[in-house]
Amino acid sequence: MLLELKNIYKNYIQGTMEVPVLKDINLCVEEGEYVAIMGPSGSGKSTLMNIIGCIDKPTSGTYLLDDVEIEKCKDKELSEVRNQKIGFVFQNFNLLPRQSALDNVALPLQYAKVPIKKRKQKAKEMLEMVDLADRVSFKPTQLSGGQKQRVAIARAMVADPKILLADEPTGALDSKSGLQVMELFDTLHKQGVTIIMITHSDEIASYADRVVKIIDGELYEGDAQPVTGGDEHE
Repeated sequence: MLLELKNIYKNYIQGTMEVPVLKDINLCVEEGEYVAIMGPSGSGKSTLMNIIGCIDKPTSGTYLLDDVEIEKCKDKELSEVRNQKIGFVFQNFNLLPRQSALDNVALPLQYAKVPIKKRKQKAKEMLEMVDLADRVSFKPTQLSGGQKQRVAIARAMVADPKILLADEPTGALDSKSGLQVMELFDTLHKQGVTIIMITHSDEIASYADRVVKIIDGELYEGDAQPVTGGDEHE
């Protein structure tokens, strides 16, 4: 099992009140799966993504990622997990505006202290993979929305992560650019990449092999009842 969430709860403190956001979340993802997590605004899907992406920790429960118990990791270990095991794709691209496409893609390798020549070569290969070989020196302001997202996907994949974690990856794109991004995800999935995608769109979720829904902080699979802890998860 590549990823396993067991009995995950997440509460936030607002003033003197403790507000539950995630309630007894259980989710297993095998290597090579393509999973969409669907939910409306306020359902808890962003909080769940932050926990899966090791950006936030649960209030209680266990998160195993590639046999590492995440909630026991120190901050430095979490940074290494994020850099080595998870590639992030965000709705708003999160590219550095003053850096070229090549330097944006190479950034995770820079954090991993890969030598400059090697990281630039790998970044160039990734830009070729997303059909942007002719845009290596372009800054984000010189790229269309679809091109920015493809740069972001190249950056997410440059360190060969275990999981590609995408948050509303077509949310800021027109339908044609969105289709190109989803076709690129399809290609990556066929190459064996594990993809977890957060979306509110039925159309985008339909690209995944498996869809789970989060409503009011509870996880549902298909038409089933909430996926909660129990004998089947022991």
